[in-house]
Amino acid sequence: MKNFYLVLLALISMPSLADDIALADTMKVLDTAVFDSFNHCQKPEELDKHASFFATDVEFYHDNGGVTWDRDSMIANTKNNACGQYTRKLVEGSFNVHSIKDFGAITEGVHIFCQNKTNQCEGKADFVMVWRKVDDKWKITRVLSYGHRENK
Repeated sequence: MKNFYLVLLALISMPSLADDIALADTMKVLDTAVFDSFNHCQKPEELDKHASFFATDVEFYHDNGGVTWDRDSMIANTKNNACGQYTRKLVEGSFNVHSIKDFGAITEGVHIFCQNKTNQCEGKADFVMVWRKVDDKWKITRVLSYGHRENK
């Protein structure tokens, strides 16, 4: 009887595991797309694409740069301070996804930033992004970029 309950429990939790894997795959694709557009944002169409991933009222918290309260300000800062100067790389194995019931997901990880002129990857930081899913479209509503340090 005990084995029966263990099998039943395993069968009940399998759809949840499949959903978690599908969500993780989706979020990894979205993370890659967000930062592919960031890495090429010196091109106006890529900057526009990058902006499209964010809600208009996105809040961006950066431990060194401060807070921006909307997409327009955040994208202006990106354009003026990062586009064409830096590329972002996700640290292998650091990406995690957490579902938010009836809302979306949280992604977190570690990334490094490389200077385009020198190809030196000196900066490293932790990040958290809160994604909201509305009508099958994902938008980033909050971003935290913190713990900036040397990439050793």
